[in-house]
Amino acid sequence: MAKHVYCRHSTEMEVPFFDVDAMHIVWHGHYVKYLEVARCAFLNEISYDYNEMKRQGFSWPVVQLNLKYVKPAVFGQKVRVDLAVVEIESCLRIDYTIVDAENGKKLTKASTTQVAVSLESGEMQFQTPDSWLKAVREHHSFQAA
Repeated sequence: MAKHVYCRHSTEMEVPFFDVDAMHIVWHGHYVKYLEVARCAFLNEISYDYNEMKRQGFSWPVVQLNLKYVKPAVFGQKVRVDLAVVEIESCLRIDYTIVDAENGKKLTKASTTQVAVSLESGEMQFQTPDSWLKAVREHHSFQAA
């Protein structure tokens, strides 16, 4: 059964020299940074970035990260990170696909899960805050379940 996708977003970037090893391929740990760049671009687009999360009284730590490397990205390559928001009510779960921006070939698949934590009490929230739900539901690509 296919997952429901609430929102989609894409971010393009070029692999910089400082992200590659001697063979000019991206070091595996830098893919996490690419996910973060795409996630931050999406959060900025919905006007609910990490500063807004803090203003609303929450932190959103990553509690799970999964990566599957399919093919390495290389120095100078233009890549696109496509993200799909697949859970919004109990957590923020995003599936990612990193592809070659020119030919669309898949390079990496990934997912992250973040949970809202009250800054006041330090307690994990079992439902996401209403402010988060409102922001994501107003995104132009939002699709109700």
